[in-house]
Amino acid sequence: MVSEADRNVEALIKTLIAERFPEDAVLGEESGGDVEGASWVWVVDLVDGTACFVNGLHNWCVSLAVLYNGEAVIGAVCDPNHHELFHAYVGQGTWVNETRLQAHGAQHLSEGVLGFSNSSRAPAQQTACFLERLLEQGGMFVRIGSGALTSAAGRLIGYYEAHMNPWDSLPGIVLMREAGGVTNDYLANNGLKKGNPVLLANQAIYAQINALLEPDALEQA
Repeated sequence: MVSEADRNVEALIKTLIAERFPEDAVLGEESGGDVEGASWVWVVDLVDGTACFVNGLHNWCVSLAVLYNGEAVIGAVCDPNHHELFHAYVGQGTWVNETRLQAHGAQHLSEGVLGFSNSSRAPAQQTACFLERLLEQGGMFVRIGSGALTSAAGRLIGYYEAHMNPWDSLPGIVLMREAGGVTNDYLANNGLKKGNPVLLANQAIYAQINALLEPDALEQA
């Protein structure tokens, strides 16, 4: 599902980037982009959670990340409905507006809520088995329709999705790392082009979620 707003806002952002940073490449969900050989790459999704957006729900956001020489160094998730901007830059921490954030301090899956989204690339049975194991551990989960917004660090104990595109996943990865959490190696095996699984959490929760997954679940989907 693609809205007129998706296309229009992406075109606007690409124009603004080109005006200010003409040498940089831009990879957008709707229009793609040639990033081969570029040192600086902007990765953008101007409405993540389009199904929510077009149906009048508030669970959508603007998602943006910047890569330098193949490393994600900036992540930003703008939630205009709640006037919140989650933002992080390597070495500068993670913030929501002017408040600094840390990864959730839970030490067990039962101590908070896990952000989760199912992927059409994962078999339904695999998804069901993961959720069953999570519930058996006393865990809870939430799926709100926007992976980028759900993975913004600080409020949930972590986030897992079996396959995620870079314009939705990279902002949350930078946010979690700068908040003191850990992530899988999303960009491995050409993740920028093909996408990959995503797991974000503090060290203790990361290990517990990983233990619930099928073997090699964090490898290229």
